[in-house]
Amino acid sequence: MPGPRRLRIDPIAEAKRQWVAHGWTDAAPGMAAVTSIMRAQQLVLARVDAALRPFGLTFARYELLTLLRLSRSGRMPMASASARLQVHPTSVTNTVDRLQAGGYVRREPHPEDGRVTLIVLTDSGRELSEQATARLNEEVFAQPGLSAEDTDELVAILARMRKGAGDFDDPRPQPDPL
Repeated sequence: MPGPRRLRIDPIAEAKRQWVAHGWTDAAPGMAAVTSIMRAQQLVLARVDAALRPFGLTFARYELLTLLRLSRSGRMPMASASARLQVHPTSVTNTVDRLQAGGYVRREPHPEDGRVTLIVLTDSGRELSEQATARLNEEVFAQPGLSAEDTDELVAILARMRKGAGDFDDPRPQPDPL
């Protein structure tokens, strides 16, 4: 199937021109930035979805499996997973339901706190996470569509944006700057 037809103009640059022409000059750069981020997210998500499709995973399911795989014990409280993935607890519950139905995770009661449910990675979940990570590394992460310098600069810019929005505090001790 052929890919989408390339446009002869950048529609975001044209939208910015229209913003200025309509007197929204102060908002034009922000509109262009937000719209560019949203379009870039669509492009990246399409690549990620294509890489994960053979594994029957969405990115949300992949993230949870990999979070568990990279944890010390392969298990964590559902509330901790919600906080680390920065998603609503209901989203984690739905993701766990689907992964549990596939045999990739299981729920266990916390041994010391009966109010807490642990998500536990199974051997098949670990294997799936490893395979999906290898595919994502090869097809997406190693070649994000930007030079190494642009990738580092983009990550630093977006980290400043996220920090300014209250996404995280500076860790102690601080890692090397982005």
